[in-house]
This record gives sequence, structure tokens and C-alpha cells, in this order.
Amino acid sequence: MNSQKYVVVDIETTGHSPAKGDRIIQLAMVAIEQGEIVDTYTKFINPQRKIPAFIQDLTNITERDVENAEPFEAYAEEIYRQLEGAIFIAHNIHFDLPFLQAELSRAGMPKWQGLAMDTVELSRLIYPTAFSYKLQDIAAEQGIRLNNAHRADDDALATAELFLRAKQELAELPYDTLVLLHKRSFQLKSDLSRLLFEITQQKRNGQADRYGRFRGIPIVPKAERAQVSDDSPQQSAWRKGLEMVKPEYEQRPSQVAMMQAVERAIHERSELVIEASTGMGKTLGYLLPAAAYAKDSGKQVVISTYTTHLQDQLVSKEVKLAEEFLGSNIHVALIKGLSHYIDLGRFFELLHGDDESYDETFTIMQIMVWLTSTKTGDLNELNVSSGGQLLVDKVRRSHLRKLTKLEKTVDFYEHALTEAEHADVIVTNHAFLLNPHNQKRTILKNVDAYIWDEAHQVVQAAVAHKEKTFVYTQWRYVFGQLGSFDENQLFSKFYRVAESHGFARVPELLQMESLYLKYTSLFDEVTLYLAQAFQNRFHNSRTRKCASLLDELDFERESFMDFLRFLNSWIDIAQTILQKAERFTELTMNERLVLADFRYWTEELMLKSVEFSEIFLFPKEDEVSWIEGDLRSMPTSLSLYKRPYEVASLVDKVIGQARGEKAVIWLSGTMSVPSNERFIVNQLGIPNQVPIEKFEPADQFYSGAKVYIVEDMPDIQQVSQQEYIESVADAVTQTVLVTEGRCFVLFTSQDMLRKTVDLIQDSQLLDDYMLFAQGMSSGSRMKLLKSFQRFQKSVLFGTNSFWEGVDVPGDALRAVVVVRLPFTSPEEPVFKAKSRIISKEGINPFMHYALPEAVLRLRQGFGRLIRSKKDKGLFIVLDRRIETKSYGEEFLHALPDVPVAKVSLEKMVTDIEHWYNKQG
Repeated sequence: MNSQKYVVVDIETTGHSPAKGDRIIQLAMVAIEQGEIVDTYTKFINPQRKIPAFIQDLTNITERDVENAEPFEAYAEEIYRQLEGAIFIAHNIHFDLPFLQAELSRAGMPKWQGLAMDTVELSRLIYPTAFSYKLQDIAAEQGIRLNNAHRADDDALATAELFLRAKQELAELPYDTLVLLHKRSFQLKSDLSRLLFEITQQKRNGQADRYGRFRGIPIVPKAERAQVSDDSPQQSAWRKGLEMVKPEYEQRPSQVAMMQAVERAIHERSELVIEASTGMGKTLGYLLPAAAYAKDSGKQVVISTYTTHLQDQLVSKEVKLAEEFLGSNIHVALIKGLSHYIDLGRFFELLHGDDESYDETFTIMQIMVWLTSTKTGDLNELNVSSGGQLLVDKVRRSHLRKLTKLEKTVDFYEHALTEAEHADVIVTNHAFLLNPHNQKRTILKNVDAYIWDEAHQVVQAAVAHKEKTFVYTQWRYVFGQLGSFDENQLFSKFYRVAESHGFARVPELLQMESLYLKYTSLFDEVTLYLAQAFQNRFHNSRTRKCASLLDELDFERESFMDFLRFLNSWIDIAQTILQKAERFTELTMNERLVLADFRYWTEELMLKSVEFSEIFLFPKEDEVSWIEGDLRSMPTSLSLYKRPYEVASLVDKVIGQARGEKAVIWLSGTMSVPSNERFIVNQLGIPNQVPIEKFEPADQFYSGAKVYIVEDMPDIQQVSQQEYIESVADAVTQTVLVTEGRCFVLFTSQDMLRKTVDLIQDSQLLDDYMLFAQGMSSGSRMKLLKSFQRFQKSVLFGTNSFWEGVDVPGDALRAVVVVRLPFTSPEEPVFKAKSRIISKEGINPFMHYALPEAVLRLRQGFGRLIRSKKDKGLFIVLDRRIETKSYGEEFLHALPDVPVAKVSLEKMVTDIEHWYNKQG
């Protein structure tokens, strides 16, 4: 393989379409032979047209760079000659190669013929857990130097090094994995099958490797998954002062006080609520005394966070720091919910299936590579396509499927449970602890203390745990997977397997098909009822996307009961046949796969049946159900949700028995609001006698912050939405221009966000800036955040999920703009239902529910701005109600003690300009 010549190509262009006149402005080629870079070639090219401003900004290639260069035709023959006989490589080959082919053709050269390999596809395969596969990101993650991204010479060199690195990683995979990869590689979009074939041939007579095996699939051996615990006694120096252990560490008085409070609560087995402001080292403040207690006592401490991302962050960063201060290793076990982990038995079945799409094929290949390195088996580590996510969901562990003895010996979830039983500290998430099934686990029997970090999110986690959903398109998708006999889908395959092996009689199978036709027909009937009732409710509505409490709709439920009866009868027969099938061992692999698929979709229908009955037929008094949909697309846009009104009883089931016997500590940066200190605490059902201790950051922590209230914005309640949006777009544009980007713009409505961004883009005033908008730009919240941080001149427009839990330290964030005070809409169904109940008790729902919730959210929004003592930033409120309404003072009192200026937009822009000049 090393005798093969590769040429890595990168081009910079004036745009994406050579057919529309776009041209190459720089081209670079890097030759690889014998596994080494042997030559480089780079040319600026005169495109004989203007280079757009945004391309100049992106590439840093100006008109001056190309004015003395020759047009492409002058270099075409030389470029073609260098490519002859070589394998063409590029990062996103589907752009570079067609563009170059078009330019060669235009220059009168023949079409280049040969193999082509895409390093995007290769990187996705070899690094399946990478955060991003953009060249700049994957190069940084792999430690590959890339000085000037979007310059062809630097990009080509980085791509060449990435190819060599990935090729070497591929060669280090076990032979069995390479064979399985090569088998599927012919369905890939570039010619990586050639690379896999050559490497597989080289390893054909390879020696035994270190990997474990599950039915022939190489996986990380169990011994390598275990964490080694050092049981040497912990040092007590940290109690005297952290700087004595680590002189460069800046110890904060509030952090020390918090450590003492946590240590006291754990030793006394008492309950405590802590509000710890940003910047005072909250995580280390509870982790250090908790770990020390666990090491001293031999008892365990459970730390629960809201998201699995925070879990991973805690284990990867904070634990290492705590170990330095303790002077010994901390045996930490990370445990998540069952569905996070891969079901190896199910994956084995899919691995031997046929007729996969590209996304399914590629995801299976990614998982095979991932299994040779993952020590957790947590599927959330994988970065797969949206199509691949469907396959990932199929291989998640489920409590509905029992493992065989062989599967248990290698299962990642079982291993995580075993590790947790022997750990000093168990790190998990709120969803895991709130699941009553997990309370019965023996892993919690030796726990002496529960620490709930981000405790205000326990409310949301509890709500989500109890939430049931009904989504029309999801149900239809499941039906489509099963199909009737004549539709030749999964049911027809199941029918043939069951009949041929005799574990189902023909009358049973015919009855199943009859029930399927009945319940799918009734499904159409009941969803049509819902759609008509929904449309009648909003027949005068100007908006198309609406939401309503279910009890506000007028419809008959008799057909709903019939639908459920037929569905459950079908499920009963399906389960009976599947149980009989388990006793049959003389089945081919394809037959086993049919049964496994049928079992999977049957289980999906079982879950959906429960959700359906709880939403429509057996609602509980303490729960609220509502319906959402788009009036333009009924019934396909229908979604229904059911949530509990309150979560205190659920939390009490989890933690009630621990009170008085174990320590229970609740921590958050925002646990209270000025007018209702126990707003969150009461929702969690924490007894009134449990104190709230507050720990503030160091003096001058917020000295770099300033709050602006823009006085000449229109009154949001007195003007049309369009007029307000126009004013918002103008204010945001001026703010961005004066701060040179690096702004968060926070909305409470996706609709208003979209209209504002559209207006700003139409104005072209921010064309020099990178605008990232939640719900408009592609990618998850974390990907949007990464993209925002990558560019100097960038703006991020976000809704609810960006109000908290997002860290952008330093100069990467200069301003947070609040478009509207973060009140929940009065028409939001859960809010409306809660308001009804509160009103019946003679309590004002606005003052006791809506206002505290909004104040809390504003505090969280401010928390995005200042993350360290060195940070500087502006908090800009465009909603005048903060100064014109009596409740406005509640918002201002909730913010830290920082200067507040109430000024016109023009004055604010001038002030900001002076402020930044003064900052240096």
C-alpha cells in the first residue's frame, strides 16, 4: 500500500458553483508516497472576477493576492499531470473534486479518472466520537497544526497529515474489525474500500491482539474498563488551605466556607440547600469534602447533575483537581440510565443483517470502530448522522429485553453497576436517581450522602421523567415499519418465519393482520377527531402553530378505547408468538434478525400503548395534558403531551427515606429569588426547616460587568409584534457593530427569533458577521456554541436552552442582549393549568408563579456573561417593562450589585464605544 501515490488537494473559490461563474482563487496539492509527504504545490489563481467580501473575510485572500496571478488555464496541464496515477484526497471531496473537474474541462483538459478518498468520511469512521468533522476542529482535536484555516496551502497540508494519522489508526485496529469494516465499505461514498482492503491484507497473518471479543466482535476488554483506586490515606492539608497543597491555586473565602458547610452536613447526615454564585468554585466546593468523607469513612457519596454532559465534565476535569488536593486517587464510577448503553446482542444481530441505507451502514461501521476504544459503552459518545441515530436507537439497552449469561459478562451497563458498588463517589444524573427502578439497586445501599448539583433542574428532570407523549408522525412511522402482509414489510417476513418453523399457527397470524388493519384504521379515525376538534378551537386564530389543553377540546373518546383494545390484543398475540420463538434454536441469522426487529417494534408499540392510555383514557388529577399542532398540516403535525402539575411527591419517593439517615445536599447558582426565597425549594418539597445557605463570589468579581436598560425601545404591549421586531433588529445590529460581535441575543419565542434574524439578514448590515441562530442554523446547542466561539465576529441568537448551562469564558462573549423579559406565555398549556389551580387557592398566579420563574431565568441569563473575575461584559435589556412596571424592581434586585444605566439606544452605543476603548 505504501507504494501508492496520493495527492491531497484543497481549493479556495469565489463561491460554490462553477456553472454560475465561480472560480478557483487558490489551489494547493500535497503529494504522499511511501507514507510520507514528499512534495507540495500551491498557486494563487486569478479568477478574472471580483472576490466577494465574505470570501475575502473567510479566506484572508484579497484582490491584491491574485491580481498578478495567471488564470486557471495557465496551470491546468500541470495540475492534471500531477494528479495522473494518484489517488485523489480532499476534505469534503464532493466539493473539491467536481469543482476541479469543471475547471479542467473549461480549460480543455480531459476529465480526470481515478480513485478518490474523502477525509471527512475517513475521519467520521476512525474518530466516531469527535465533536466536529470540520477540518479546523478535527485537526485541533488530533493536535494537527493548522495556522490559517480556509487557506488552500495550510488546509491541504493539514488534510495530508490527517489522512496519514487516520490511516495509521486504521492499521492499528484488530484484524477482525478490519474484515467487518471492509465487508461494508463498498457502500461508502468514497473509495475507502481500497484502503481497507490493503490494510486488511497486510494484517492477514497478524499476531493475537489485546482485545476482548463478543461473538467475534472486538471490544475493549473488561479489565481495561475498570478504574484503579488508590486506597492510600488522604492528606488533610486541604482543610488548612488549598494553597498549601497547590501554591498557584487561588483560594476563595466563600469556597472554603462552602466546603465547611458541606462537610458539616455530610458528617451530621443533615439536609442543606446551598446557593453558590458563579465564580466561587462551587464544584470543587462540594467534591473535595465529599471525596474526603468517602475515603475516610468507607461509605459512598452520590453526586447527581442535570445533564450527562455535566457528568462527563465533572469526571474528566474536577475529579483530577480534587485528587491533587487529597493526595490520593478517588475511585469515581459514572452511571447513567439504561438506555444510554449499547446492547451488544442487538448490535450483533444488526451486524449480520442486509439492505441497510448508507446512514445505517456507516453507523454500524462507526460503532465497530468505537467498540475497540470505548470504556463506557455510552452511545452518547458517538457523533452520528440523523439517519444513523435511528440505528443507534435500535441498539440501546432496554429493560424489556433480558440479557443472556454471555451478554451479561461483557455488558457495559452491568459493568458500570459493578464499578459503582465499589466506588468512593458515584456520579450520575437526576433522571437516573428519579427513576424508581434504580432505587432498588444495591449500588445505593452503601451511600451516606446525596449531593444534587444544578438542583433547580431537578424540577425539570422530574417533569420529563413523568412526561408522556403522543406524536402522530412517530406512530405512523412504527406502523410503516410493520406493515400488513401484502405490503411486504416486516410483518410479512415475520409471518413466513413463524409459519415455516411452526411457532405460530396461520389463524393466529391472520388474526394479527386483521387486528393491525383495524387499529391502524381506528388510529386514522381518532387522529381525525382530534384534528377537527383542534381546528374548531382555533378557527379564528391568526397564528398557524397553536396549543390547547386537552380538556378544552370537545371530542368523543369511545373510538379511542376501541383503538387501544385492538392494539393491545395485537401486542398480546405478538408477545405470545415471540415467547414461543425464543425456544427455537434452529434459525438462520436472517430469521433471527427478523424476530429481533419484530420484537423491537412490538416493544415500541407496548410503550406507546401505555402513553396513549394515560393521555386519552386514564388521566390523573395531578397531571395536565395538552395538544400542539400546525393548522396548515393536520393531522400530521399533531403532538400531545402529559406532565405532572407538581414533582414534590416524586422527589419524596426518591429521597424521603434518606432524610434523617443520610446527608441530602441541594446546590445551585440560582435557588432563590428576592421576593420568594423558597420558590424552587418548595417545588422540590424540601421541608421548611431546611436552611438555605448562600455563598457569594469574591469581592470585585462582577467589576467588569455593566447593565444597560434601553429606554427608547417601544412598549412591547403597545405596538404590533412587527414594529417591536424592527426595533429589536435595529438595536441588536447597532450593539453588534459597536461590540464587534461576540454577542448572545436571548429570546423567549422561536417565532420572534426567526423573524428578527430574517430582518437582520435582509438589511445586510451584519454581512461581515457570522450569525448562528437556534432552530435556523444546523446543529445541536453545543455545536452552535462551538461555532460561535470559533469566529471573532460572531453572534448567537438563542431561545430557552441558552438562558442557562452555557459557559463562554473570557472575551469570547462581550454582551448578552435580552429581547424580552423571560415570562412564560400565559397561553402556554402547563402554565395555564397551573394558574387555574393556584387561582382556586386564592393565590395570584402571576406574583407567585410567573414572576419568580421569570426572575430566576433572568438571573441565569446574566450568569452566561461573567464566568470569572477577569471577564468583562454588558447585559443589555431591551424590554422596557423592567423599568415601567412595578414588578421590574424584582428583576433588578435579583441581579448582582453592578452599575445599571437607563439610557437611549444612541447613548448606549456611544457609552459602549467609550467603555471598550477604556478597557483597552
